Amino acid sequence: MLEDRIRRPSLLDRIVTPKEAASLIQDGMIIGMSGFTRAGDAKAVPVAMAERARTDPFKITLLTGASLGHDIDRMLTEAHVLARRMPFQTDPTLRAAINRGEVMFVDQHLSETVEHLRSNQLGPIDYAIIEAAAIRLDGGIIPSTSIGNSASFAILAKKLIIEINLSQTLDLEGLHDIYIPTKRPTREAIPVVGCDTRAGMPYIPVDPEKIAAIVITQEQDSFSTVEPADAETSAIAGHLIRFFEEEVRLGRLDLTLNPLQAGIGTIANSVLSGLADGPFHHLRMYSEVLQDSTFDLFDAGKLSFASGSSITLSSACAARVYADFRRYKDRLVLRPQEISNHPEVIRRLGVIGINTALEVDIYGNINSTHVNGTHMMNGIGGSGDFARNAYLSIFVTKSLAKGGRISSVVPMVPHVDHTEHDVDIIVTENGLADLRELAPRERAERIIEHCAHPDYREALRSYFERASARGGHTPHLLEEAFSWHLNSRDRGDMRQSKLAAAAE
Repeated sequence: MLEDRIRRPSLLDRIVTPKEAASLIQDGMIIGMSGFTRAGDAKAVPVAMAERARTDPFKITLLTGASLGHDIDRMLTEAHVLARRMPFQTDPTLRAAINRGEVMFVDQHLSETVEHLRSNQLGPIDYAIIEAAAIRLDGGIIPSTSIGNSASFAILAKKLIIEINLSQTLDLEGLHDIYIPTKRPTREAIPVVGCDTRAGMPYIPVDPEKIAAIVITQEQDSFSTVEPADAETSAIAGHLIRFFEEEVRLGRLDLTLNPLQAGIGTIANSVLSGLADGPFHHLRMYSEVLQDSTFDLFDAGKLSFASGSSITLSSACAARVYADFRRYKDRLVLRPQEISNHPEVIRRLGVIGINTALEVDIYGNINSTHVNGTHMMNGIGGSGDFARNAYLSIFVTKSLAKGGRISSVVPMVPHVDHTEHDVDIIVTENGLADLRELAPRERAERIIEHCAHPDYREALRSYFERASARGGHTPHLLEEAFSWHLNSRDRGDMRQSKLAAAAE
């Protein structure tokens, strides 16, 4: 019954169609929209916005938590609604428009967007479009499967459009912990002292008079596209398990490890799931996205508690989890992303951060975002928040791409998202390079020997040896540093001519 979902009777009169709600959005507005990694995103009003734009053109600046599901970014791009987009995206159509320069994409650390809003460096937000499981009697919003930036969007926006999603279980109520930092420069310390700390309220407090429209939906979240572990990701997980076991033996960690974070995607998800096969127990997570691996570890009896900003699951895992959600609920909390990704909290808790690299160079610089240094893939997301502040900053990647034509270990990355100063461990299926307390030349030797694929190892050794002969603290051959990427651009193959010819 709608009264269970909209508990303030006066708000029932504000129920409108998606088309009516979309008509409130005007050209040039800044719109904050719920959604974090395809979970808890607004599902009806954005579609109506795209349909309207085909006959009544308008453009907006769109802010979200992270990526959206249901092809929303694609539809808004094709309808030419997006003038500016931040802070993260994963849609191929939007990506192409960004790389053509048609949409201005601002690639931000996920912890920073609402800080810019709060300090008036960005905004103000005209409308926030937020998915909710329910609205309380006092007007407070009970979010659905993500918080992301929704809390601050709702609080700071001039007006609100709420999508009440009937497919989202009311068991979500009580899952969330909405804590909003106080103003700088007299900000109080964030009182999150453990993964299971609850510092705020289980709903987003808003003035109900700001709610301009309510739309009823019942479409499920988009499911994740995480693929099962393969030989390479299983090997990466095996290397990490052995590394953690050695850290325990040396007394640097115990078998509960430190709180774990893992970025989105198949590799990071497979690595976390692989921990179920290790000797570890009573693990905790302080992460952004709670993926299938979170619930695999719960079901294996390995995980005690998980803190995140969204829950994004495959269809099979979602069916299992939401059929018996109460079994997990008291071991979960969802927070605003400025808290889940807050640098001070990450450093204080000693988080072990596991994120995915697009490519790594021989000194440990990481490119997470740009193909050949120019073409955006998705965005830096939260990896920078964790890499710079983690107790252990770990990056994982397969050593080859495109059937072996591309090496993920290169002489110099053409775009740097994470400098060598912020990278402790690099892992590929070939091995693990522990870079802690190593000088650049030592790092290069370890990365080449342990992480590079054998097909490229000889060429990397040759490059490093010739660069070292010229001298320098971080030796490079500037005339050759990007030759591998030039080969990739011009021939679609990074291999040296003789290797490529032999393969053909």
